[in-house]
Amino acid sequence: MAIGIDEGSASARMSRYETGTHEPPIATARLIAKALKVPLPYLYCDDEVLAEIILGVAALPATDKQRLLGSLTSYQARSRGAS
Repeated sequence: MAIGIDEGSASARMSRYETGTHEPPIATARLIAKALKVPLPYLYCDDEVLAEIILGVAALPATDKQRLLGSLTSYQARSRGAS
């Protein structure tokens, strides 16, 4: 109901989304993510560790996100070079 779904169908619709019977349209998924205060990609993540990483990175200030991206890029380059 917090995202504007009619009270009579909210429970059934959310249940279908949670069980994977139906996938919400992207606009609805955005509203759900906003209501839950999580980034949209979190809703689609099926890896628990990656989901936690998404939440952690989303909470960082923009400068720290850029620094983390730089570190990740450097790590990937070193890993490819070591192969």
